Amino acid sequence: MWQVDESNLEAIAIGAGILGTGGGGNPYIGQLRAKQAIKEHGPVTVLSPEELPENSQVICVGGIGAPTVGIEKVRDIQSYHALRAIEEYTGKKATALISNEIGGSNSVEPMIPAAMTGLPVVDADGMGRAFPEYHLKTFFVYGVPWCPMALCDEKGNTVIIPEAISAQWVERIARSVTVQMGCVACYALAPMTAQQVKTTAVLGTLSLAYNVGQAVLDARERQEDAIGAILAACPGKVLFTGKVVDLDRRTAAGFARGSVTIDGLGSNAGSRMVLEFQNENLIARHDSEITCTVPDLICVVDTDRGEPITTELMRYGFRVTVLGFPAPQLWTSDKALAVAGPRAFGYDVDFSPLVLS
Repeated sequence: MWQVDESNLEAIAIGAGILGTGGGGNPYIGQLRAKQAIKEHGPVTVLSPEELPENSQVICVGGIGAPTVGIEKVRDIQSYHALRAIEEYTGKKATALISNEIGGSNSVEPMIPAAMTGLPVVDADGMGRAFPEYHLKTFFVYGVPWCPMALCDEKGNTVIIPEAISAQWVERIARSVTVQMGCVACYALAPMTAQQVKTTAVLGTLSLAYNVGQAVLDARERQEDAIGAILAACPGKVLFTGKVVDLDRRTAAGFARGSVTIDGLGSNAGSRMVLEFQNENLIARHDSEITCTVPDLICVVDTDRGEPITTELMRYGFRVTVLGFPAPQLWTSDKALAVAGPRAFGYDVDFSPLVLS
């Protein structure tokens, strides 16, 4: 058990921005929103899954929409309203909250309703990274029901999706509603049991985000290598270092889609890497050879400061380092890869796990 307050939110936001593989919502904006809620209502308690009572009712809350819109149309307290809406619909009160994904602002989204209600947040999430679509959660891969869902916007509109034939259909319905809501909304799901959290969530990810972010902050303070600090806190490897020379980005059907081209610097001089993204980085090509794919994590950071660079903030001229991290184990089973492997995103390639060396 530990607490999130104004003093450690920055570290969580930086770490979650790195683990978010380019998506999950802008981490700085998420940090500011969570900090305001904590300032007004007090710190938030974080529980390990093992600390959850057996009769727990754990509600997942998160944001949905295009990150390119989220930096201009900042969410308010829609996640609080979504929480109340799903509680009213199901007749069950939450005893704890959990993030839908550890990436970007979604990592701290539960902090806002948690601070407002006094509920704890579980040190876990449904992805262990960020993914662009609702159905891409370990919860659903391993048996948690995908409905009902409550979806809220900042205007006061609430939509309940009571039933759907698959999690993919919930994604399609919720995405269409989100587009009509202005491409930014928040949602809450029916309560999960403590056992469901322990067996279907990616565990310890909020602590991991804090550790990674704090490593970056410590490295900056000591004027040490931020990239090395990140890799010491979370085992991974440098995939490429260079300068952004081209960017193709568009907002389409509620997603930020496109690619970024990076020309190599240093040991990568003379080479090129192209990343393709749908909110999150999905595939990395080094001189046309695929070197990393989903569900492994492809993360872009500022080479000097270790600051995460999300897909909506990527710009020409940035000096960046592309990092690769192995996917959480829950994503490497055959049934998980069928949901979130490269072929699920339309790439004609099988998943080849990242080898650390």
